Amino acid sequence: MLSEDPQQKKTPLHDEHVALGASLTGFGGWLMPLRYTSDLAEHRAVREAAGLFDLSHMGEIHLVGPEAATALDHAIVGNATAIGVGRARYSMLCAEDGSVLDDLIVYRLADEHFLVVANAGNAPLVARELTERAARFDVVVDDRSDATALVAVQGPRAEEIVASLTDDADVEAVRTLRYYASTRATVAGVETLVARTGYTGEDGFELFVPAERAAELWKAALAAGEGHGLVPAGLSARDSLRLEAGMPLYGHELDTTTTPYEAGLGRVVKLDKVSDDGTPIEFVGRAALKARSESQPARVLVGLRGEGRRPARAGYDVVVRRPDGSAGVEVGTVTSGAPSPTLGCPVAMAYVTPEVSAEGTELAVDVRGRAEPFVVVPLPFYTRS
Repeated sequence: MLSEDPQQKKTPLHDEHVALGASLTGFGGWLMPLRYTSDLAEHRAVREAAGLFDLSHMGEIHLVGPEAATALDHAIVGNATAIGVGRARYSMLCAEDGSVLDDLIVYRLADEHFLVVANAGNAPLVARELTERAARFDVVVDDRSDATALVAVQGPRAEEIVASLTDDADVEAVRTLRYYASTRATVAGVETLVARTGYTGEDGFELFVPAERAAELWKAALAAGEGHGLVPAGLSARDSLRLEAGMPLYGHELDTTTTPYEAGLGRVVKLDKVSDDGTPIEFVGRAALKARSESQPARVLVGLRGEGRRPARAGYDVVVRRPDGSAGVEVGTVTSGAPSPTLGCPVAMAYVTPEVSAEGTELAVDVRGRAEPFVVVPLPFYTRS
C-alpha cells in the first residue's frame, strides 16, 4: 500500500479498502483503491460476473426550486427541461469558448429537483460554476458531495446482487429500471437512490447513500455477491473497462483545450434549446459551440487497435506508418491506452488529423522510439451482448 498523503481526502469507505489490503493511490485529490488483487482479475470479474467500486470521490450537486430546469438549461449544453422525472442524461459544462470544464450525469429526481454528478477533481469547480450561472434563477444549488457516498455494482450479475439486497416492496422497481434511469429504494436496509448507470460498458447500478451508511452497504454487497463472483475492483480496472467501452475520461479525452465536437460528442450539445415562449436559450458557450459545429475540427478522436503487443500510453505520438514500418510524420497524440484484457491486444484512443481518421487507416504509435503498428477502428472497442 502506498503511503498516505494528508492532503488527499479519504472516502467514507477508506477503512474498508485498508482492511481488504488495497493498494492506494491519489486521484483527483482523493486517496483511492488502485487494485485489491490484480488488475486483470478485477477487470475480468466485471466482464464475466460483477465488480464492486467505491465512487464516493465523485461530486453530487443538487439543484432544487421552481426554475431548476431553466437554470440548468442556461448552465449546461444539454436540455435539462427535456429530461423526464426518474431519468438521467450525459451532458457537459462548457466555458464561454466552448471548451469542456467537465462532463456530467444529470438526474431529474422530481419536477423541481435535479442531481448533477461531477468528476472528482472538478467537483468544486462545477459547484461554483453552477452556483454562479444559476444566481438569477429561483433555484438553490446545494453541494452535498461530502455527505454522499457512491457505490457501484457493475457486471452481468449486478441485477441479481442488487435485487437480493433490496426490500421486497422495491425490488420490482429495481429489476425493471431502465438504462439511465433512477428510483428510490431500500437496499441493505439503507435508503438509497438507485441508478442504472455506470462507466464500464456492462449492466450495473450506482447506489447513492448517506456517507455514514456507506460501510453497511459495502459490506452487505460484498457478502451478497460472494456466490455470484463479485469482487471489489479499483481504479485500474475501472480505467481499462471504460477504455474498452470507448468512454472518455476528463483530463484525457476531454479538457479545456477540447470542445464536444472534437471528441465526437457533438450530439450532447443542444443548440436548438428554446424556452417556453419559443425563444432560443443562450446557454454558456452556445455561440462558440455553434460556430464550431459549422466547421471541420482540426483533430478527431479515434480508436486505435494494436497489431503488435506493446501498448500505447497517454501522451505518446501517433505517426504515419511508412511502407518499411518506420515512423513518418506526426499526426496526433494518444489520450488513453492500455492492453485490452477482453480483446487480447493493445487499444488506445487518440486525437488525429481528419485526413488519417478513416476506419482502416494504418498508423503507428511511437512507443519509446519504436513505431508500433496500429489501425484506426470504430469506438467502442467492446460492446456487451
